[in-house]
Amino acid sequence: MGSTSRFLLRWFSYPAIFGGVSAGMIWLLYQDIPYWPSTAILAALGVACVAGLERLQPFRQDWLDDHDDTLTDLIHLVVNLSVIQFTATLLSRLGDLVPAELSGFPTELPLWLQLLIVAAILDLSLYAMHRLSHHIPWLWYLHEPHHSAERLYWMNGERRHPLHAAIMAGPGLLVLFAMGTPSELVATWFGILTVHLAFQHSNLDYSLGWLRRVIGVAETHRWHHKRDFEDAQVNFGEFLLVWDLLFKTFYDSASQPGSNDVGLRDRRYPTGYVDQLVEPFRPTPARAARRHRLPPTSRRS
Repeated sequence: MGSTSRFLLRWFSYPAIFGGVSAGMIWLLYQDIPYWPSTAILAALGVACVAGLERLQPFRQDWLDDHDDTLTDLIHLVVNLSVIQFTATLLSRLGDLVPAELSGFPTELPLWLQLLIVAAILDLSLYAMHRLSHHIPWLWYLHEPHHSAERLYWMNGERRHPLHAAIMAGPGLLVLFAMGTPSELVATWFGILTVHLAFQHSNLDYSLGWLRRVIGVAETHRWHHKRDFEDAQVNFGEFLLVWDLLFKTFYDSASQPGSNDVGLRDRRYPTGYVDQLVEPFRPTPARAARRHRLPPTSRRS
């Protein structure tokens, strides 16, 4: 591949694909077109583009190879997107029970501004739950499958215990639907976030330049997956890194983690999907040992 193609992929893949898919989803919202299945189709196209571009310009060549994880990650992907959809649908039904006079969501504002409000509430909630998951033992055990990946690539964004996926999204969704937030706004943002998470965990050599300090892309998120816990307590933001900057958990460096620098210290963590579902509830000696190796609070800012 020529230098021009590499330059274009490095600097324009995220703006073109993420921006294009997001614009398409917002257009659907403005046209009042039902978000199912149109938003899901656009999200799938965006994620497929990320997967394809990894093959053209990988960040780490050896991360393209199967690490006994592809099937497990595919199941995680299907299950967790379904869990989020189910959770959002359930809470939206509960939100319909909120009397109109008690609804606090500003539906009189322009749609794009309403969507930004949804994004901010969900993103702050996800940041808080993500950070708590690194410091509360039982939440960490549910979060471990996500950090057990020995490589980072497009499917890692959805490598989560389904219970943890519901816990992560639950508080923000409860707040939104208690406010009477239209479900199509929430579905649109989750569609946008799905494509972003594929980029955030991708094995694609791309860059956002100085914007990597604002948006949680792969350049900064890779530090969050570093094997050493002392270096992993940074960059919790799912989309925005504003919260990390505000709460002193942001970290950046000119270097990047190496091929063998991501994953858990415990190399014995199970790789099968069912085993990863059961592991958080299994009182094994290995789990007892890990209880004493919980990630310490980072002093970096």
